[in-house]
Amino acid sequence: MVNYYLEKRTNKKGEAPIRVSIAVRGARLVSSTGYSINPNDWNSEKQEVKPKKENSKKESSYDINRGLGDLKKHFNNYENEHGKVTDEDLRTEFKSFMGRGKAAAGEGPIAEARIAEPSFFDRFDQFIAEESANNQWVVSTVKALKVIKGHVEDWNPDIRFEDLTESTLSKYVQYHRDELGQREVTVEKQWRYLKWFLDWATRKGYNTSSDYQRFRPKFKKTDKTIVFLDWKELIHLYKFQVPKSGTKVKLKTYDGQEYEKEVTLSGCLERVRDMFCFCCFTSLRYSDMRNLKPSDIVDGVINITTVKTHDKIAIELNKYSKSILEKYKDCVFPGGTVLPVISNQKMNDYLKELAELAGLNAPVTQIYYQNGERIEETKPKYAVLGTHAGRRTFICNALSMGIPADIVMKWIGHSDYTAMKPYIDIAQSEKSKAMAKFNRRK
Repeated sequence: MVNYYLEKRTNKKGEAPIRVSIAVRGARLVSSTGYSINPNDWNSEKQEVKPKKENSKKESSYDINRGLGDLKKHFNNYENEHGKVTDEDLRTEFKSFMGRGKAAAGEGPIAEARIAEPSFFDRFDQFIAEESANNQWVVSTVKALKVIKGHVEDWNPDIRFEDLTESTLSKYVQYHRDELGQREVTVEKQWRYLKWFLDWATRKGYNTSSDYQRFRPKFKKTDKTIVFLDWKELIHLYKFQVPKSGTKVKLKTYDGQEYEKEVTLSGCLERVRDMFCFCCFTSLRYSDMRNLKPSDIVDGVINITTVKTHDKIAIELNKYSKSILEKYKDCVFPGGTVLPVISNQKMNDYLKELAELAGLNAPVTQIYYQNGERIEETKPKYAVLGTHAGRRTFICNALSMGIPADIVMKWIGHSDYTAMKPYIDIAQSEKSKAMAKFNRRK
């Protein structure tokens, strides 16, 4: 079976390459035909160029369709003449057919086309497929790299490895700043991900340019604000009774302005409260909390291999985490989990609403750079809460209680103090505030 389709990306002349998919007795090959055409001139139903059209190379619809027809006819005959066929057999036959000169009787203009080498973006797809399988990437990593590939494709759909000079890479970084309007911390992440791919392509021999290794862009950054609940806020949320749906609640902004909010989905909010608090009392990431099963908890200890880092950790339950598990012990959830998990996105949305109703509105100022400009944003704490704050809440409170950092690191799976330093600084600040209370005593 032979099918034709257009690539989604177009070149600078607005033309899309015509791709071919060939399937013969279980073997499959996808490659370029060597032709390109304006998408408006392509008939996707008939899989051919519309009559009386031509591309920028002055190849007419008649010539292109004739070439596509020759290729299709050849592989239909090939299928009838062969039994078992492998992918390599198919590729060898395709190379042979495409490499024939014009003198080969009746082969048509497609015979002049050269086998297209895999493009930059074909290699990017290969990188994602191979590395995700070899290293067991989580879904979020695969998704992030596909986003990076999409950004590069939007920026320059014809990019080649040899085009990535220091000057070109500088323009790529500036594209993220100017066109996409991203914060510096995000622009840096985009570059790090692209460099990750280029390192892989260099090891594989696909990229022979070393310019990217000399490229050293400067990114203006500040220390990231760690959003967490202090102990008082955590216990308040843990004990917070969600009002019934339809109830109108009077609330205040962090600067004292009153407003009213109607409660919706109170049942969902109650469960979100329990799931988030469970993370706060155990240090579990959302991904590990959502996968937690009864078999992972033995004699009051959670024993798991983390989803993100594959670390084996053991976390003793405390009275708060035990009480949450006790609440749901007789419930049956999809996948046999111990808690009523929902998607991370929905939980983040509900968590913000829950925290707003609970009055967690202390001002949180975040400082970042965007296109060279220093920007300060102050928002109520509930507006910047996410599931990631559960783990940070555990760490900050554990350190503030005086629990040694090396013990906390065993619970959370950290192997060095570098990642712990921001939390240790917060704990020191909290201790200083606590000591200052003595000065107010008479």
